[in-house]
Amino acid sequence: MKKLLLLVAVFAIFSCKNEPEVPKDYVTFSGKIENKNSDSLIVRTRTFSKTIKVNDDGTFKDTLKVVAGVHNVHDGNEGLSMYLKNDFDINLTADAENFYETVKFTGKGSVHSNFLIESRRKSEEILDIDKLSSLDSLGFEKRMVEIKDELTTYLNSQKEVDSTLISNSLKDIDPMINYFKGYIGEISAIKRKFPKGTPSPTFNYDNHKGGKTSLADLKGKYVYIDMWATWCGPCIKEIPSLKKIETSYHGKKIAFVSISVDQNKDAWQKMVADKSLGGIQLHFGGDQTFANEYMVSGIPRFILLDPNGGVVNPDAPRPSDPKLIKIFNDLKI
Repeated sequence: MKKLLLLVAVFAIFSCKNEPEVPKDYVTFSGKIENKNSDSLIVRTRTFSKTIKVNDDGTFKDTLKVVAGVHNVHDGNEGLSMYLKNDFDINLTADAENFYETVKFTGKGSVHSNFLIESRRKSEEILDIDKLSSLDSLGFEKRMVEIKDELTTYLNSQKEVDSTLISNSLKDIDPMINYFKGYIGEISAIKRKFPKGTPSPTFNYDNHKGGKTSLADLKGKYVYIDMWATWCGPCIKEIPSLKKIETSYHGKKIAFVSISVDQNKDAWQKMVADKSLGGIQLHFGGDQTFANEYMVSGIPRFILLDPNGGVVNPDAPRPSDPKLIKIFNDLKI
């Protein structure tokens, strides 16, 4: 009888070990965000939205029932894309002060989300605006063909990634190349119009602190100009980086000027106060002359001028771009 019971027990254990795992009908999503921007994360698509509580120490954990696909994840103004599918168990870690550059996914199903991050980083790396805009027309066309081949080869090598993601990414290559062709053409036209040292168009706008401020008032300093608006997401995203740079260069020979193109002046005044925006905060008051002269077709747009009011760069790097500090260092600001 003892032998029979032992055999039954062994058979039961063996059966349990070989029983296939039942897939979960939900995603487990957890992680930790250093220097978090918000007390919650928002995961959403066009048809789905869920808010996940983030603890004081930056940790979070929750479950989501989803339709497989790409979802947007937001921590305040920071955001990125990730691929979710029921039965995944994904862990996210990031530092909100450098969210996109530090984010990493681990756990079951994380390969697809890491692909979305890495493919974006790779695209940004090889689609270098400064390098591309410095090429002549023949060199530019040749480089764009090479970039298309590089991206196609890279995408086709990602064998572990969901085939739909790869297929959609391959379809996006041509539209992306065409967009950059148009964008680089525009940047090239701006730089041809404003070669280094060209006298800058001027402005004289209402200052948030009262009165007006003109470009002539800033003579003797380098001037870093931010063309922005309260409704512009990418503009708002640059604010933390701009604040850090303003603090680092406080008292040095440079003025930081933010020119709002908001039609709603009250919204501008409120945001400047609510977010304690630094530097020199100006409002264009409906006068688009300065923006038109600089061919501003999209914001944010950054312009760097020298102490004599001459153009250094009519399309300067954003505050979040390390290239900006290199330019400042080269100028010995």
